[in-house]
Amino acid sequence: MQESPWVELNGLRVSRETLERLETFADLFSKWATIINLVAPSTKDDLWRRHILDSLQIYQLCPGNHKWLDLGSGGGFPGVITAICLAEAGEGWVHLIESNHKKAAFLRTALLQTGGRGSVHAVRIEAAPAEVSECDVVSARALADLDLLLEYVEPWAISNKNLKALLHKGRDYATEIDKARGRWHFDLLKHQSVIERDSVILEITGIKRMNASSSR
Repeated sequence: MQESPWVELNGLRVSRETLERLETFADLFSKWATIINLVAPSTKDDLWRRHILDSLQIYQLCPGNHKWLDLGSGGGFPGVITAICLAEAGEGWVHLIESNHKKAAFLRTALLQTGGRGSVHAVRIEAAPAEVSECDVVSARALADLDLLLEYVEPWAISNKNLKALLHKGRDYATEIDKARGRWHFDLLKHQSVIERDSVILEITGIKRMNASSSR
């Protein structure tokens, strides 16, 4: 019997080629994590479930030929994981924004060794629009509350009315949504995380700042 080209990872389906790239990334991550702080120490030993698979589901919500922007990429989640998925597709690109130069060096090495389709911009998020003028999808994970994230995303939402933001959120997401609706108009679709029971991925479109009169 011919071996299936697909494998299941905690309910997420990936090709064997992508799995090999993810394993390469995991090995590299483990080596670099002994030198620089890439994720919270309490989660480092649960790399596959808490970080790799958790990031993988973000790409699987929006596969295809897209120009991604990953804000605050840190240890590569979800940006490098998305870039690895795009490598198999042979199309699409991820711009990873990470102002910490040591982490940016790790991200560049990770993209090089896995063949991920992406590039790294070692700048603050506020300066990123000058380097990446447009994108189709914005991702962020464990970066900031929703109100601030929408502030970050706004420059790209202004230039692309069809922009989609995929933002990973924990158990307090409802409170963050209520706060953000005090300053922003947006359409929202909530996806339950397949990895963490208390987590969701917020799919946000139609992002527009409220004017002073409409927010009263």
